[in-house]
Amino acid sequence: MAEGAARSVGHLLVRPAQSGDLAAIERLASGSTPKLTNLPAHRDRLEERIARSSRSLAHNVDFPGDELYTFVLEDRDLGEIVGTASIRAQAGAQDAYYTYRQETLIHASQQLNLRHEVQTLSLSHEMSEVSLLCALSLDSRYRGTSAATLLRRARLMFIAQYPERFAETLGVAFPGYLDEVGGSPFWDSVGRHFFEQGYHEINLLAGVRSKSFIAEVMPQFPLYLPLLTPQARAAIGREHPAHEQALQEMLAEGFVRSRHVDIFDAGPVVRGERQRLHTLTHCGWHPVRIRPAASLPDAEPAMVANQQLADFRCTVARYALTPTGQLMLSEEQAALLGVEEGRAVLVAPLALPNVEDALDEGEL
Repeated sequence: MAEGAARSVGHLLVRPAQSGDLAAIERLASGSTPKLTNLPAHRDRLEERIARSSRSLAHNVDFPGDELYTFVLEDRDLGEIVGTASIRAQAGAQDAYYTYRQETLIHASQQLNLRHEVQTLSLSHEMSEVSLLCALSLDSRYRGTSAATLLRRARLMFIAQYPERFAETLGVAFPGYLDEVGGSPFWDSVGRHFFEQGYHEINLLAGVRSKSFIAEVMPQFPLYLPLLTPQARAAIGREHPAHEQALQEMLAEGFVRSRHVDIFDAGPVVRGERQRLHTLTHCGWHPVRIRPAASLPDAEPAMVANQQLADFRCTVARYALTPTGQLMLSEEQAALLGVEEGRAVLVAPLALPNVEDALDEGEL
């Protein structure tokens, strides 16, 4: 994990988005790098996203469906919303979630004594059943700090508490590589043959409407990679430079690369089984012991979350335990989480193990 991710920034709190956060989320959507399909800077669409999240939190859920959970990162010192991120309980609950799957076709002829392997991309919607961590945008001032880690992984703290709301497999789709002028080599070599719009236009259109229209127009037959431009082939499975650290952190969390890539820019899609993810396997419950801030011992930083659904809160605090296993928090930290002494909180280490970059075993 990057050293900078351990740096603290103010009093940070991840909580569900509310209607009053609309302007801040719109600002974050406009400032995302690159622009995100699943977080369009479109006020009506974002307003509906917040309302849908509130409805999802209010419903009793026994298994994942079309619920959407949208969170914000608040810097309490500044009184600002500085980040947002979401979870789609089932990626393809409303429309099939399309990706391209990397495959290998073998062309062989016994008469000619030839055997030739050809790499292809096939349109797929098999990722439709996963729960998708998506729509993350963070104020540029907070990149490389504990704020980025907290926003990214607080969603896993939420999933750990309400497993019935989510699939056993989680996925994350990362923005793909763009060239020096902001164009997508993959889109220019593939999608541009079927649409008049450029990459950024089609990206916004899909965010405001749905990605399903792409699959309706794109060819249903496999794409042979040798027929694409060298630039397009090089972009397949390659993340945008601004998201390199995020990808590395998710790999350290226990996600693995799948053979799936985004149908727009061929960005990588990683997937992880819940029982293999570090946050979910290393979290634990501890009752709270409130102590004066000056008397709190030094300890490694950890994510701490309360156990309230609609008023979920997650912050960073020191993993300082009493001999009887109580988590020591200051009055300010307890108030930030909305917990009283004796109330149990969920705690997971902020630090992650070394990155293991691997391909999903089930994809081999």
